[in-house]
Formats: sequence, structure tokens, C-alpha cells
Amino acid sequence: MLFDWSAECSADDPVLVVPWSDPGNPSVHFVDLREDPYELDHIPEAEHHPPLLQALRALNAPRSAVFTAKCDAWPLDPACDREQIDALALELDLVSATPHHGFVSYIDLLWRDRSLFTSFHQHEHLVHRIARRAAPLDHPAALLECVIRPAMVDLSGPQEGFALSFYVKAIGSAPLLAQQAWGAALDAAVAILRSKDLTPNT
Repeated sequence: MLFDWSAECSADDPVLVVPWSDPGNPSVHFVDLREDPYELDHIPEAEHHPPLLQALRALNAPRSAVFTAKCDAWPLDPACDREQIDALALELDLVSATPHHGFVSYIDLLWRDRSLFTSFHQHEHLVHRIARRAAPLDHPAALLECVIRPAMVDLSGPQEGFALSFYVKAIGSAPLLAQQAWGAALDAAVAILRSKDLTPNT
């Protein structure tokens, strides 16, 4: 599986704020799936995409080192997203005369351990560990991308730290094949995050 990462932590970059709500639609807001796993039923993206639902369930499980703040998943259509699909195909070295379709998701993650949450240095170590585990995985049509972002969490008192935006992008020669490649890659990526040795110092 191809892997890439970056950090967007300058003064001009957005900060992930938890809890959050959509000013234009108050019914869209942060859901703490650690406290109430049944709230998964009220997340439309999870309802429409079973692999995303399974990922959210696993990442918010009691023994998970992380919890989730936001997510989304969407198809890439050759008619509307040609440049993005072509760029992804080029990165994956899957350039073809046959038009590709694509599928993308992201999940914003926060580490439960406070010392890890507040440390940019430890986040850098984490993405390098993720990269080593992703490299041998057999998902040639998928890209795993991590972005380190600043975060402000106020669930039991305000805390400043960092979040990880976890993107999984996949392509295929048909919409269903792209979605299947995405689902398999997302499952493998979640397994990396749930591995016990990913955060050995926590």
C-alpha cells in the first residue's frame, strides 16, 4: 500500500475543534462514539458505507488507543473528478487508457493518551511506524495518507494537542471495484491503528 504523510500546523492552517457542530445544520455535530456506540446509527456516512461503519466501531472500541472526531466518504466520478483520479493513478503507478473511478474517505483521529495527544514529536514517530506497517500490504490500488493537524479538545476541560487526519483513497476500472479496493484498504489501515505495538510507550 502506498503511504504519504504531511503536517499542516502553521498559523494559517485550520484547527480541529472537538466538540464541533455545523452552524448551518445543528443536527450535524460531534458524536462521542466511546460513550455511546449506538450513535453510529445516526452517522449517515457510516450508514451508507459499511466499511466506514466497521472502522468507526473498531477505532472507538474500549481498547483502542484513539477515538474519532469526524469522517466522510465519497466516490470520485471520471466526469467531475478527472484531475484528482489521474493524479491518484499516477501516484499509484496505475496509469491506463481505461478511465478510472475512485473512492475516498477520511477519519479525524485523536489519541486518548494525553502525553501522546500533546506531542508533535510523538505524532511524527507514529506516522513513521504506520508507514513501515503499510508498505508491505498488498493493496496496489490504494493510497493511505496521514496529515498531522493542531487540535483543541474540550470534553472534560480544554486541551491543546494534535490530531491525525487519516485518508484512504482507491481507484478501480469501475465504481464498484474502486469502492471494494477502498474498503479492503480501509480495513487494513484500521488494523494498523489497532495494533498493540503501534504506540509502545503508551
